[in-house]
Amino acid sequence: MTSTVEKLLDELDSVRERLLVAIDELPDEALLAPHTIGSWSVADLLVQQTAWESELVTGLMQISQGGKPARLLAALENREEYGRLRYEENQGRDLDRIFDDLPQVRMQVEEWLEEFSEKQLSHKGLYPWLNGQSLAQLIARVTYEQELRTLPLVEAVVRQWQAPPDDMMILLTPKIEEDESTDVAE
Repeated sequence: MTSTVEKLLDELDSVRERLLVAIDELPDEALLAPHTIGSWSVADLLVQQTAWESELVTGLMQISQGGKPARLLAALENREEYGRLRYEENQGRDLDRIFDDLPQVRMQVEEWLEEFSEKQLSHKGLYPWLNGQSLAQLIARVTYEQELRTLPLVEAVVRQWQAPPDDMMILLTPKIEEDESTDVAE
C-alpha cells in the first residue's frame, strides 16, 4: 500500500515536471513578458508558486512544533490579497533567482513531508483549524493542485509563443477564389 507521503511526492514530481517541460522551450523574453496570463507573466506565476510553497514550509514547521500555521491559513482565506502582495513584493525579480528558488523551496516542502506520520498527514479532523481537511489535503491544495490550475494557462502561452504569425503561414494548397470554384467543371 502506498503511503500518503509517497502519493504526495509522486504528485508533486509529476505536476512540476509537466510545468517545467511546458516552459522549457520559452526564451527569457517570453517568461518575462507582462500581460501574458492576465496582468501577469509566466515568471510571476512561478514566483507565486514559490511564495505559496515557502508559506507552506513555514506552516509545516509551526505544525510540527505543535502550533497553528496562522499566516498560511490567513493567506488561504484571502488568496487574492496574498497573491497581490507577493506580486508587488517580487516585481522585477531576476529570472535566475526565480529558477533557483523554485526547486529549493519544493525540496524543503518534500523534506518536511518526511517529518509527519501517516496519521498526521491523512487523518481528517486531527487539526481542528483545518476544518475537517487532512494535512495532506492542505499540502496538495497549496502545491500541485495550484500548479495544475495554472498549467493550462502556461501551456496556452507556450502554444501562442510558438505559433507562427498568420501573415507568416505558408499555404500548401492553392487558394481557390470563389469565382474559380464554380467554374472548375467548365
